[in-house]
Amino acid sequence: MNDIAAKPAPKDWILGISAYVPGKSAADDGRPLVKLSANENPLGTGQAARDAFLAATADMATYPDPSATALREAIGAHHGLDPARIIYGTGSDELLHLAASAYAGPGDEILYVRYGFAVYDIAARRVGATPVIAPDKDYATDVDALLAAVTERTKVVFLANPNNPTGTLTSRDEIARLHAGLRPDILFVLDQAYAEYLEADEDDGGLDLAKGATNILVTRTFSKIYGLAAERIGWGYASAEVIDILHRIRAPFNVTTAGQAAAVAAISDDAWVARSRAHNNQWREWLAGEVAALSNHGLRAVPSKTNFLLIIFEGKLTAEAAMKGLWDAGYATRWLPGQGLPNGLRITIGTQEQTRAVAAWLRALAEAA
Repeated sequence: MNDIAAKPAPKDWILGISAYVPGKSAADDGRPLVKLSANENPLGTGQAARDAFLAATADMATYPDPSATALREAIGAHHGLDPARIIYGTGSDELLHLAASAYAGPGDEILYVRYGFAVYDIAARRVGATPVIAPDKDYATDVDALLAAVTERTKVVFLANPNNPTGTLTSRDEIARLHAGLRPDILFVLDQAYAEYLEADEDDGGLDLAKGATNILVTRTFSKIYGLAAERIGWGYASAEVIDILHRIRAPFNVTTAGQAAAVAAISDDAWVARSRAHNNQWREWLAGEVAALSNHGLRAVPSKTNFLLIIFEGKLTAEAAMKGLWDAGYATRWLPGQGLPNGLRITIGTQEQTRAVAAWLRALAEAA
């Protein structure tokens, strides 16, 4: 006789996962807030991408191109890459999960740096692998610490560059040194979600390394500078062998027709990217200067090359109190105790008006603490 009390049981390692928590857009009481918690483009979406998206919605009854041919060709032409070695995903998050699923499992280790992107832990645990965290160096990546943490069980190394949530950048030489120090059977996943915010001379060389290496997967996204976060479009570049493996477990039709069309238009809109980068650079540096002026109140900004600042609170004003104070003022930011940063608040660079207002409220909160 069947036990009527029995029920399906998840794998033990699934129970160890803490679900990803997205950036808030409303206060706990339901009040809508200005959303500076998810690193979206405050300027929105370029007109070329918007026009292409709307035109492509004329046919919603037909499945999208399963090979995303036009998108892969556009990405390849823009970056000088072989389109056959480009994969696409529901945001770059899907590709991070695919990498873990394809190359690691129970008994294996997945390595990343402390204060790395929250999805790395979820991707590791989802497949039953053991997450291993290497120490940071003042919130930045420590290549020596990463290499020292490699064991015979290491199968995947995740590294965001620039990093989320800290905003720090690892140099081209250090990325090359890290790759050279890894065994060839370890997949090095270089997550470049914020690469378009860098100047040309700050490029970490990941795509160039991936052209000749068999164990690098570089991932990027259209969610940030391109302003297509709602459409969830990511892409990756690796050897033909790695791409073949990832395609075997990729969800079919994973990028919509309209999303593909918008991304093709977006990647060619150099003027929009330049405008977005210039705005971000101006107001990120301005906000960093405002935070530096509050150093006597225990605030400091971690040097950032992204579209956000991580502010560390080491005085009377705590990160949690600052978050709640900004809520009361109408602004959502990202408090990070779940990522080991109870003293950190990540703030997306918004419009000029939003950034000035946040700085003014931070000063008021710090002075009142």
